[in-house]
Amino acid sequence: MLYHAYQIYADMILPACTLAELAAATLAANPRSGGFDAVPRLRAACELIALVRLTHHRPAFGIDHATVGGQPVPVTEEVVARTPFCSLLHFRRHGIVGQPRVLLVAPMSGHFATLLRGTVQTMLADHDVYLTDWHNPRDIPLLAGRFGFDEFVQHLIGFLQTLGGGTHLVAICQPAVAALAAAALMAEDGDPAQPPSLTLMAGPIDARVNPTKVNALAMSQPLEWFERTLIGMVPLRFAGAMRRVYPGHVQLLAFMSMNPERHEQALRELYALRERGEHDKADAIRDFYIEYFATMDLTAEFYLETVSLVFQRFLLAQGLLDVSGRRVRTRAIHRTALLTVEGERDDICAIGQTVAAQDLCSSLRPYMRMHHVQTGVGHYGVFNGRRWETQVYPLVRNTIYTSS
Repeated sequence: MLYHAYQIYADMILPACTLAELAAATLAANPRSGGFDAVPRLRAACELIALVRLTHHRPAFGIDHATVGGQPVPVTEEVVARTPFCSLLHFRRHGIVGQPRVLLVAPMSGHFATLLRGTVQTMLADHDVYLTDWHNPRDIPLLAGRFGFDEFVQHLIGFLQTLGGGTHLVAICQPAVAALAAAALMAEDGDPAQPPSLTLMAGPIDARVNPTKVNALAMSQPLEWFERTLIGMVPLRFAGAMRRVYPGHVQLLAFMSMNPERHEQALRELYALRERGEHDKADAIRDFYIEYFATMDLTAEFYLETVSLVFQRFLLAQGLLDVSGRRVRTRAIHRTALLTVEGERDDICAIGQTVAAQDLCSSLRPYMRMHHVQTGVGHYGVFNGRRWETQVYPLVRNTIYTSS
């Protein structure tokens, strides 16, 4: 009933949101309509009404060029491998060869991979970038089978093998655990496609360290409570009908409830900026929330297994994690350079949780390990924004280039 109740609400508000969106666009195109001073305020109000609508389809990346060596280079998106649950997306830069190949692992946490648009855009200056473009489970038929934590890890291994040896691995947020597990399994197998470097950014390798509100919630109830309370079933009208999922809108509300004042202030600022005619700044806030409100479901098995394995039992951190019946032995990693990055103000994955990977990879020589705490940023700022571009990214680039 959880999902169905939401869908009824979404259907009810759709006409009003669509009308408000059209009105805002009309007023933007005719800012002096009738000479009324109230037009900017009316446009801002319509824009806010339109923003309350959640969407469930991936927005476009919109990356059509990159700056390489100070020159603009055309970029084309290409799908080089596909499963029912994910597309391996390549941002091909025309005429550029010889730069390190990178697999960027996007989180599966209620948002689409386009949340990493800025990360991709920055990395394209110096790298051949591939990205895990996860599909929305509500659009995946039941016949496609299950998708849990093991399947996530196997996707990463399969994509690295598809791309071939020499592909560097960069995991952001929640997939850091799966990426470390994949690297360890490939190292133990002596797989020629094991990554020469692994960068883990703001990921919960050991969620026992400095618990955040997210960690406290995961520990506050038994796993059965999460399954009984938060899992819904995709309505019959969608391709993924009857698939059990953790709805994206529930995840979004959980994130927003952690900092409601911040979101309220941002939307108030959007209104004020639009009213004052500071449209570039207003557009930046609007575009962020359009992206933020594009929600993606998680399969029930992946969500529940992640809560159990990562946030309740901490199996990887204790050396007890099994993937597809195999024990993950992080000490097997001895050829993959490791960079871990954390944000000083991260209230989702606190300082100490990601750096735990350094001790787990005890076979690595000291010169192959590096850790960085980025001052002045929260979770999102680790991989997006000015400090990412000027302070974090140079470290990521250096790790990749010195390991190639």
